[in-house]
Amino acid sequence: MDSFNLRTKVITEINLVPPDKLEELYNFIHYFRLGIEVSQPSFNKNMQFAGCWNDMSDEVFANFNEEIITRRHQAFLGRRSDEASVD
Repeated sequence: MDSFNLRTKVITEINLVPPDKLEELYNFIHYFRLGIEVSQPSFNKNMQFAGCWNDMSDEVFANFNEEIITRRHQAFLGRRSDEASVD
């Protein structure tokens, strides 16, 4: 079904909603739309960093990558020992 026909059907249904339920319907539609708008930019915010390391030299990138590995190891080192304890 194309977008125009679907909008027409939705509007027809909205026109059939009793007046005392319109506020509830409005809130549902409004928050549904806001949820869609909020969820889309998060992907775009993450994607703005795609390729940001393209201009790094191989040496700088290798050092950066090694630093990440070291920090992850340090961050999870204590956690693993805590999870393994049965106390």
